[in-house]
Formats: sequence, structure tokens, C-alpha cells
Amino acid sequence: MTLKPLQDRVVVKMAEVEETTKSGIILAGSAKEKPQIAEVVAVGPGARAEDGTLLPLDVAVGQKVITSKYSGTEIKLDGTEYIIVKSSDILAIVE
Repeated sequence: MTLKPLQDRVVVKMAEVEETTKSGIILAGSAKEKPQIAEVVAVGPGARAEDGTLLPLDVAVGQKVITSKYSGTEIKLDGTEYIIVKSSDILAIVE
């Protein structure tokens, strides 16, 4: 099964969370900080302007992006966790 986001939505897969600190301390599940870097898996066609023209999104599949903390809707598909976010919740592209 695949995901095809609508309008200005973007499907991202979050980066793995660090399990240990730089000094070697293993973090408990509740102490881990939620990651903000994600990989774009799918993008919607874009939003519509008031005159009906399609406004394309600024991100493309495969790019690494930084998202707002705790934004979007989390889903699990075929054992993999994804988050569907609005394009406005993407703050930057990581190059």
C-alpha cells in the first residue's frame, strides 16, 4: 500500500532517535527528545490559490527536512511509522 497526500500535505519518515548521549549514557524512552529531521517520502500536488491556480510545494521526495515539533498526524503503514504534515509545518530543507 502507498500513501498519496492531498493538497499541500507531505508524508515524512522521521530520523532515528539517538539512544545514547555523547558521553555514553543510555537514554530511557521518556528522556529521548523527539526528532525534528525527517525524510520526505511523498508530496501532494500543492495548494490552490484563490484564482484556482495550483501552487506547487517547495520540497521533493528524498529531501531531508526539519519539521515543527509535535506537528502532523502519525500513522503506521506496513510496520513503518510516518507523519503527514502540512507544508507550512516544514521549517527548512537540510542540505
